[in-house]
Amino acid sequence: MKAKQNRDFALFQKEFKKWQYRFGLTGYKVFFKYEPIGDGFADIQTNLSNMSTTVRLNSKLNNENKPFKDVKRSAKHEASHLLIGRLELNGRARYMSDAEIYETTEELVNKLVDLV
Repeated sequence: MKAKQNRDFALFQKEFKKWQYRFGLTGYKVFFKYEPIGDGFADIQTNLSNMSTTVRLNSKLNNENKPFKDVKRSAKHEASHLLIGRLELNGRARYMSDAEIYETTEELVNKLVDLV
């Protein structure tokens, strides 16, 4: 069982990095963890001020979630959160100028144009 879990974690890291590069998010320092995180498949915590992020894959999926495990999709999902992280942060800000909204939106749109 341990070997399977290690393969899942290696696949998760590889897939996340693939999407990180496809999304043009190469300026981030990425840390990976394989540990219990509750009910979710994976999660991400990003610090935009120092351009670092920690991505975790759940090492202890509950029995209800095990049939739905998709390591590649989870990695792509978390990389997508990294892609929209700045937009989300600015959207949550109480005071934000029109210019900040415009710049953040343009940043995301330009990345998406390169993808599609």
